[in-house]
Amino acid sequence: MKQLRLGVLAGLFAVAGVLSWGGARLWDSLGTLPSVPLAAPIVLAAIAVVLAATALSLRARLRAQRERRPGAKGVEPLMAARAVVFGQASALVAALVSGMYGGTGVFLLGSLDVPARRDQAIYAGFAVVTGIAVIAAAVFLERVCKLPEDGDDENGGGAARA
Repeated sequence: MKQLRLGVLAGLFAVAGVLSWGGARLWDSLGTLPSVPLAAPIVLAAIAVVLAATALSLRARLRAQRERRPGAKGVEPLMAARAVVFGQASALVAALVSGMYGGTGVFLLGSLDVPARRDQAIYAGFAVVTGIAVIAAAVFLERVCKLPEDGDDENGGGAARA
């Protein structure tokens, strides 16, 4: 499994932001701009919490397994791989969604004197912040599930993924 690259996530964020900003300008000139839902930052925050809880749980279980504690519950490789895939997918979607809300939020900064637009800009800002939290939790989960380097590997060593 390939590791997440922060450059790719930043690129997705930037492209989605620019397209969203342009789309918001166009949509606003043609009619009423759709609102930023209050649920957007809440859902992103929930995903970040699930990813962080999974990472902390797996880290504790892996540490107990490494230290050979009696009664330590091991981590199945397939479960770790599924967690990493969930984290990577969440990070990619969060980068796109955060970029989209970021672009819309930048557009809304021009009309903060209107209370409804100010609220929408705040929701968009919170969505960007919670999207970044999802990305951070996903990267942390990925680091937790990374296998240590093995010098005795037949294929020349290197770090592998669970």
